[in-house]
Amino acid sequence: MARKSKVPASGRRRSSGPGHTPPSDGEPLSGQRHLADGHSDHLQPVRSLDLSQVESVDDLVRAMAATSFGGRTVGEAADILELMVRDEGCKVVLTLSGAMTIAKQGLIICEMIERGWVQAIVSTGALMCHGLVETAGMLHFKADPTMPDEVLFEKGYNRVYDTIELEQNLDDTEKLMARVLGAIPEGETMRSHKVNRLIGRHLDAGGAGRGPLLSAYRHDVPVYVPAFTDSELGLDYGTNNHRRRLAGKPPVAYDPFLDLEDFRQRVDAHETWGLFTIGGGVPRNWAQQVAPYIDILGKRLPQMRRPLRRYKYAVRICPEPAHWGGLSGCDYSESVSWGKIVPRSEGGRWAEVKADATIAWPLVVKAVMERVGEGRKGGAGAKGAGTQARDRARHARSS
Repeated sequence: MARKSKVPASGRRRSSGPGHTPPSDGEPLSGQRHLADGHSDHLQPVRSLDLSQVESVDDLVRAMAATSFGGRTVGEAADILELMVRDEGCKVVLTLSGAMTIAKQGLIICEMIERGWVQAIVSTGALMCHGLVETAGMLHFKADPTMPDEVLFEKGYNRVYDTIELEQNLDDTEKLMARVLGAIPEGETMRSHKVNRLIGRHLDAGGAGRGPLLSAYRHDVPVYVPAFTDSELGLDYGTNNHRRRLAGKPPVAYDPFLDLEDFRQRVDAHETWGLFTIGGGVPRNWAQQVAPYIDILGKRLPQMRRPLRRYKYAVRICPEPAHWGGLSGCDYSESVSWGKIVPRSEGGRWAEVKADATIAWPLVVKAVMERVGEGRKGGAGAKGAGTQARDRARHARSS
């Protein structure tokens, strides 16, 4: 007896009757899916990360862009930052939250400022305070995991995850702040970006080392701290006003709406903006809300009607997931719905890296540094190469 075919039922071609001609190879069977090859839909193939071909950080990040998961987003973030940097008409806002300066990422901020990649900064006050501590020559320390937190308190060791900020550092910073605030003319109303500029000027005059507020001062980049009172700098400001009252002097007035209007006017003055965000929180939202603010002013006050000023480019490095409605984790597509980000359908470009910024941020910035070389982007906030060289020489002498 002839042996029956062992072809699985799913692979057999059934005849529909006498004279039926089976479909030729490659033709889909009636009722079956057509299996595409990826190329026909312009999909990009992924590639194995070949470290033997990597000779620079840029090589590594470009290769990561062709892989998957978090590695791909790091590569995509570098591509978007490069677009911002190379677009001469684009102004960039850097927003900062999290303990990035005590985590020793402050010189990355300086590098972005000094290269003319950033035209405004929105930050937490704590981040700027810890950066000021370092710029003024004070030290941070690794936390000893065997030392209990109640012992840390008794010793004046303020723990930020795995790093220590000395209470003595903060006391010394308050003395520095007292000198800065003491020079403010009586009757002047302050705002965060002006306080930060005065701190930068004080550091510059004192020959301090390299740091975010010093670099921002030298390159005329405003630093806004929307939640100024939620920081050591804000507490120092409050302490100074109590000291003035006890001495029979009027306190130094403070109006946060002066920050809001200054930032609005800067954004309104240019058509194309990019956003580079570390973390989220108040700095991220405060920087993004300028777009709907300009829009609603025009709707509610017709005499103030202006063109939309949504961010065309955006990069976000933040490990926060998108859940429970938290702003830090929400993605840029949600921001599109609020009129803060240009949608991709209209030319918007963005990348989101859900990773620890102390890992991803250095890779992204260094890769773009290698791509664009030593040339500085022009425009407000940038200085020429000669000025950059003098700044670096001055820093070397003071170090």
